[in-house]
Amino acid sequence: MDGDAVRERAAELPREPGVYQFQDGETVVYVGKAVDLRDRVRSYADPRGERIRRMVERADSIDYSVTDTETQALLLEANLIKRFQPKYNVRLKDDKSYPLVQLTDHEFPRIEITRDPDPEARARSDGGGVRGPDAAGPRVFGPFTQKTRVETVVKALRETYGVRGCSDHKFANRDRPCLDYDIGLCTAPCTAEIDRDSYVADVESVVRFFEGETGVLADPLRREMEDAAANREFERAANLRDKLDAVEGFHGGAGEAVASESDERTVDVLGVAVEGDTATVARLHSEAGQLVARERHAVTVPEGDAETDAPDADTRPGAVLSAFVTQYYTERELPDALLFSDRPDDADVLDWLEREGVAARVPGAGREATLVDLALKNARRGASEPDALAALRDALDLDTIPRRIEGFDVSHAQGKHAVGSDVVFEGGSADKSGYRRKKLDDRNDDYANMYDLVRWRASRAVEGRDDRPDPDLLLIDGGEGQLGAAREALADAGWDVPAIALAKDEEVVITPDGTFDWPSDADHLHVLQRVRDEAHRFAVRYHQTLRDDVSTELDNVPGIGPETRRNLLRRFGSVEGIRAASVAELREVEGVGEKTAETIETRL
Repeated sequence: MDGDAVRERAAELPREPGVYQFQDGETVVYVGKAVDLRDRVRSYADPRGERIRRMVERADSIDYSVTDTETQALLLEANLIKRFQPKYNVRLKDDKSYPLVQLTDHEFPRIEITRDPDPEARARSDGGGVRGPDAAGPRVFGPFTQKTRVETVVKALRETYGVRGCSDHKFANRDRPCLDYDIGLCTAPCTAEIDRDSYVADVESVVRFFEGETGVLADPLRREMEDAAANREFERAANLRDKLDAVEGFHGGAGEAVASESDERTVDVLGVAVEGDTATVARLHSEAGQLVARERHAVTVPEGDAETDAPDADTRPGAVLSAFVTQYYTERELPDALLFSDRPDDADVLDWLEREGVAARVPGAGREATLVDLALKNARRGASEPDALAALRDALDLDTIPRRIEGFDVSHAQGKHAVGSDVVFEGGSADKSGYRRKKLDDRNDDYANMYDLVRWRASRAVEGRDDRPDPDLLLIDGGEGQLGAAREALADAGWDVPAIALAKDEEVVITPDGTFDWPSDADHLHVLQRVRDEAHRFAVRYHQTLRDDVSTELDNVPGIGPETRRNLLRRFGSVEGIRAASVAELREVEGVGEKTAETIETRL
């Protein structure tokens, strides 16, 4: 695009807060935020730096999302940078994103907390913004900073208005309401316990709340709290008070006051070191004055000038820290205070921290300055010295350090209840927000199961249906057979990601070019073992869940609820095992008394 094209497009944009995207075809090359979209985008008609000039020339279109507040624009920008990994943005190699609330466009809409909104909503709002140019389709609200507060508010909305949260599978073809109806979370439109017009009216009340009308939820909660207190139900009144606090603070952030130093129980110290097009941010975490955690994070720095386009390269650490803060503190709780080695150069980030009640400063002397120096040493070590991941790269002769590893395993019982796991490790640590699992076809064939699991992941990546970044390495739990099946799946899907396997018995690493028997104390082997063991644990747990949740003859035995049924199946393995057990053996199971044990023996 040239300057005239940018001005022409800017004139079409609203004068509202939001996020804009410069795109090269379908590829997002830059994401930015604005208090006034029209004015901000117009400024790109005369780029201030060489890097931004190249970005504008490469782009052929500009898209946008409007948000209700400047804070939402800041958070949405962080989400989109994580999703699209634009070439010209500072990018933390981490795929966490801020939670959103979505109301689907079903006949009876469903409410859900998500980081991956419906594709229609995503197309309408460029990846999860609250409002796009088109108002039709699913409605998405957010992003929000505190997931626990969002969960509290959504539950309170469901308790007040009965909006369903179940999947389409559970909703369809029901002949009686589910447990959510019994405990007051849903009005059961699935079985016509409520007519559609009344249900839609309740949904609109939920929409009004997310659009800023706090009283829609706060008023009924306050009345319920006062009634509980009047009836001397003090514990229930206290729970309602906590919900009311969360609801009333939902649209206003976490308060305006900055915590004083004496109130700062949790403190994060951030130091940054930049080398070429990569940076390392070291984070030290302190609780009650005690240093309890240290970690390092890789950040990709765009080519050319710093994010501010200032010619002085010394401003680059401030740009890295600005990007890191918004992209890192997504699912994580903000500390009471943030200490920086360099002041973040994005005033919007500092304003956001102030609104969230976080004290942000660059210490000049004393113990805090010593902690910042320690963070800087950790950052410089991460930027210049090899670690376990660098050693893994060298040992496997990979092109890049495998900072992001995905581990795969399958689990089944003689072909029954077959499942697969896909776990994520970022920088050597588990990233549970990236975990995925899949139910597979029931068959006693580990190779075929592994093929299906990896093909599922690869196809989603190639087709753009998986919003997680591509990994640097795939680790398969198994031997040559499992690795061969995985590599065949990768080839069939056209996904070019290196894959290796780690066999359990001999702890031998298997690659397409041969095997490695590394020393048992090698740090890079320990990284792979942690990924492999976590993939195995996650797969086994899901398999056990499916195995225990299947319908059995126990469902027809009086006195056997879901928890007791699970205990029996875990103790005896199957209905046949339960049938063969004596009354005395049955009574050893938690939840089974003498009468229930005799009933089981009689019925089975």
